[in-house]
Amino acid sequence: MKDTIEKFTMLKIIVQPCLLLIIALLLVLIADTAMAHNVAHADQSFLTENSGVSIIPFMYLGAKHMVTGYDHLLYLAGVIFFLFRIRDVAVFVSLFALGHSITLLTGVLAGWHVSPYLVDTVIGLSVSYKAFENLGGFKHLFSSWLDTRAAVFIFGLVHGLGLSTKLQDLEIAKDGLVTNILAFNVGVELGQLVALTFLLLAFSVLRESTQFRRHAVSVNVLLMAAGFTLMAYQFTGYLISTGS
Repeated sequence: MKDTIEKFTMLKIIVQPCLLLIIALLLVLIADTAMAHNVAHADQSFLTENSGVSIIPFMYLGAKHMVTGYDHLLYLAGVIFFLFRIRDVAVFVSLFALGHSITLLTGVLAGWHVSPYLVDTVIGLSVSYKAFENLGGFKHLFSSWLDTRAAVFIFGLVHGLGLSTKLQDLEIAKDGLVTNILAFNVGVELGQLVALTFLLLAFSVLRESTQFRRHAVSVNVLLMAAGFTLMAYQFTGYLISTGS
C-alpha cells in the first residue's frame, strides 16, 4: 500500500505542472524556427563551399553550435544538476563527450544516413529521461535500472549522431574533411566546457537557497516537459516529412 501511495505521489508531482509543459512548448517553438542543430545560413554557406583545411573556422563553428544548441544544454543541465563534486562532473561530462565524439566523427566519415527528425526525437527523450531520473522516478517504479553512467554515454552517442546527420546534409567538401571534422569536434567540446562553466555557476547559486530541494523538483519537471515537447515536435516533423 505504501509503495502504491509513493508511486501515485511521484506521478502526481510529474503530471500536475501542465502549465510548465505549455511554457516549454512556447519556448521551444520561439527559440527554434528551424531545428535544434541548425547552423546559421552564413555558416551553412561556409561549410558547403569551403575547400581545404580550415581548423580555426571549423573550431569556431563547433563551439558556436554547442553554446547555441539548447537540446545539448538541457541534457547537460540535467546530467550535472545533482553532481556536487567536480570529480563527478568531470566523469559524467567526459562520458557524454566521448559518446558525442564517437558518433559525430564516425557518422560523418562513414556516411551514416539517419533521419534527423528521429534522432532529435530520441535527443528529446534523453532530456526527459534524465529529468525523470533526477526526480527519482525510476527508483520508485523499478527495483533496478540502467546505470547512470551507461545512460549518459549512450545518450552521448545519440547527441553526436544528431550533429553528424546535420553536417552530412550540408555536403561538406571532401578536401580536408578529416581535419576539419576533427577541428569541429574540438570546437564542440570547447563550447561544451564554456556552457558547463556557466551552468555550474548558476547551479551553485541555486544550491545556496534554502528552498533548493523545492526548486530542484520544479526545474527537473520543466526539463522533462521541455524534453517531451521536443520529442513531439520532432516526431511530428518526421511524420510530415514522410507524408504519414
